[in-house]
Amino acid sequence: MNTLIFATNNQHKVDEVRQVLGNQFAIITLKEAGIEIDIPEPHDTLEANASEKSTTIQQLTGKNCFSEDTGLEISFLNGAPGVKSARFAGEGRSFKANIEKVLQLMADTTQRQAQFRTVISLLLDGKEFQFEGICEGEILTEERGEKGFGYDPIFIPKGSKLSFAEMNPEQKNACSHRKKAMDKLILFLQTKQ
Repeated sequence: MNTLIFATNNQHKVDEVRQVLGNQFAIITLKEAGIEIDIPEPHDTLEANASEKSTTIQQLTGKNCFSEDTGLEISFLNGAPGVKSARFAGEGRSFKANIEKVLQLMADTTQRQAQFRTVISLLLDGKEFQFEGICEGEILTEERGEKGFGYDPIFIPKGSKLSFAEMNPEQKNACSHRKKAMDKLILFLQTKQ
């Protein structure tokens, strides 16, 4: 079985990716690989941040790996929080504070269009490949649901009556941005076997 290091410290993302991959590939987290660093995300694009993370881990380990960067892009906020999604309300990475800031900024608008966008950077045998997944939807006026993480309680995907935080993992994976990017990654990896 192919083994890949997933360059993240976010256990929620690891769980989601493992569910998508099933047993096709073995995913090793940074912690499981014995790497305890917080990789900086200094760039102003998801693509560059994803690349930074996978490159850092590949240089440390010499092993094939992938990383991802995800942003919530809201039309009314000119694409914000975007690449700053995790730190939108400050360096503390508090998703409660981030959600409150989004709801406050959007309190007086009916323009609710938004999308989640994930970019995966795969480093395989020294070459980089990138894959993108997008889930369009809109921002709710209040939080709904207890599941998921991040902005899930205020994001409702197009065509759904449920927020991401009201969905079980199977429902979320049926339309999620991360799943769409992972599907492209899986298809690519299958051609390399």
